Amino acid sequence: MTADVPMVKTSWRAWWQQWPRWAGRMAVFWAVAYAGFGLVCALNETPVFPAGDTLGPSAPGWAVTVVGVLAALTCAAVSRYGMRPALRVLLWTVCGVAGLAAFSLLMDVITLMFGQGVDNWASAAHRALSAAGALLLAATARSDRRLPVVTSVRAPSAASRPVQFAAWAGTVAFLPYAVMKLTWAFGGTFAGMSGAEMRAISERNGASGIWLTLESWGLDATVLLAALGVFLLWGLVRPWGQVFPRWTPYLRGRRVPRWLPLAPALIGAATLAPYGVLGLSYVALATTGVVTIRPGDFHSSGDAHLVGWIGMAAFAVYGLALTVAARSYWFRTRRVPAAH
Repeated sequence: MTADVPMVKTSWRAWWQQWPRWAGRMAVFWAVAYAGFGLVCALNETPVFPAGDTLGPSAPGWAVTVVGVLAALTCAAVSRYGMRPALRVLLWTVCGVAGLAAFSLLMDVITLMFGQGVDNWASAAHRALSAAGALLLAATARSDRRLPVVTSVRAPSAASRPVQFAAWAGTVAFLPYAVMKLTWAFGGTFAGMSGAEMRAISERNGASGIWLTLESWGLDATVLLAALGVFLLWGLVRPWGQVFPRWTPYLRGRRVPRWLPLAPALIGAATLAPYGVLGLSYVALATTGVVTIRPGDFHSSGDAHLVGWIGMAAFAVYGLALTVAARSYWFRTRRVPAAH
């Protein structure tokens, strides 16, 4: 029975290495499902793009259907006629649209992790479908590459100094954010808001029991997630992110599956980098008086500006650092043709 395990692993690895052959077919299945999802939402007048507290119109469901049909036709044409320049352009275009539609998927994952429901399940399902489609369409666009006959795994290596400097920047950027959040979690006052006030706001906004319990223990859920994010960031740039280190029981010495750090890294980078950069730009415009930020739950616009600078700077710098680190990890862990 145990002898079958290596055979299963070898078969799985061989199948995975043949991805240029099956990526296009998988993309066609996804496109049909995506078009069907959009059609159902359109016919049922179910919104897939909520806007703030008011759900948007159901018309975008038809747009989702059109994107799905276009993706299906393009992928089918690639399977029938092979990769052509015009088809590649169409694939990357639809891939970009799907990637934009998947924006904020990370926020849905975080809310579900802490026992909170998403605002709109149709929108959450749409973002998940869009993320899967972006990956399949990107793979299809690159499916004309030659399949390697024999490959070997690169030796574990650290990222270059500039990439590690980016990791340090992403780590340090979260320190002011962590100080602010922990100050509130321990009952202190920051930006004119006390810990008790922030807890009352969390309860009013429908925070889950897990979230509120952590706050009662002096722990902030977002700080815990930031710590996990920093751990992921350094796993992407250090050798222990490629081979499980000594302090991991039962796994020490084994190769880390490539998708394990890359999947959350790509989702995090695609969400946090644009969110942080755009948010930071908006806060900068508000600080210079070009636009106005309402105080919201804070006592003054100045307090809102301070919190905005701290939060958006953390997300922007970390998101960009995660992008750089994920790219480095991608290239450092690629299989290379084996020497004959």
